[in-house]
Amino acid sequence: MKSRKVTKAVFPVAGMGTRFLPATKSIPKEIMTLVDRPLIQYAIDEARAAGIKEFIFVTSRGKSALEDYFDHAPELENTLKRAGKTELLETLKSTNMDSGAIAYVRQNRPMGLGHAVWCARRLVGNEPFAVLLPDDVIASEKPCLQQMVEAYEETGGNMVAAMEVPPAKASSYGVLDIDEDMGSMVRAKGMVEKPKAEEAPSNLAVIGRYILSPKVMNNLNKMKQGAGGEIQLTDAIAEEIGSEGTGVYGFRFRGQRYDCGSKAGFLQATVAFGLSRPDLSEEFGLYLDDVVAQQKAAQ
Repeated sequence: MKSRKVTKAVFPVAGMGTRFLPATKSIPKEIMTLVDRPLIQYAIDEARAAGIKEFIFVTSRGKSALEDYFDHAPELENTLKRAGKTELLETLKSTNMDSGAIAYVRQNRPMGLGHAVWCARRLVGNEPFAVLLPDDVIASEKPCLQQMVEAYEETGGNMVAAMEVPPAKASSYGVLDIDEDMGSMVRAKGMVEKPKAEEAPSNLAVIGRYILSPKVMNNLNKMKQGAGGEIQLTDAIAEEIGSEGTGVYGFRFRGQRYDCGSKAGFLQATVAFGLSRPDLSEEFGLYLDDVVAQQKAAQ
């Protein structure tokens, strides 16, 4: 039986972004720019490329700038039009969302990623859905979620993006216990959230892209607390392992993931994306070469 098409995506963006204070005192972390586009725009563009039509944001107090960002800006558009800046006008229009395509729900208490996803249950309904964490920015020839949607059409069930991490860093992730390794895809027999390094069942970590069965929402309804006393999405997905007609798969995506939830990861992504831009690469590359040369000379 062919899997149902994935057309809805949930974006958990309720976090306070404390690691980026004081910048996040006045702006949501998701609006912080990587070169010249906010983090959230990268996630939205990836979702669009994968065929997502309905975008569900789980927000919290102080996130109104997110809503404004995706709205039309008539005054700015008219100013650009009068100035003949057609290229900038097209760039601006690409950030607009059609009426009814985007919805917002509030997470009124920080109770974990699983709880944030659960907040979107009524908008998701009885359909498979994607979850994208904007902190994880993935540079790839074919967008990560598009890769996953194509694989999901063959497997159905539940799918998580996965990548190998050093064993010492396994405690920062949900980790897959592998039943069968099929190359780009693995079948999971278990999932452990933030295990101790010596207790990790593998070094295959779950990162912020998911395609989930609506049954996961039923599991989240139980409000079971997991690691850190929070309601973990990993635990709700793990309950589907072995379920008839579903199962859980890890997908080794093709691309480079940057953890933009950390300062070091954000800076690494800035360098990588800056160098990948034809309009910036030459000047920026020469500057970085100069910085490296000065550091070597100082040693």
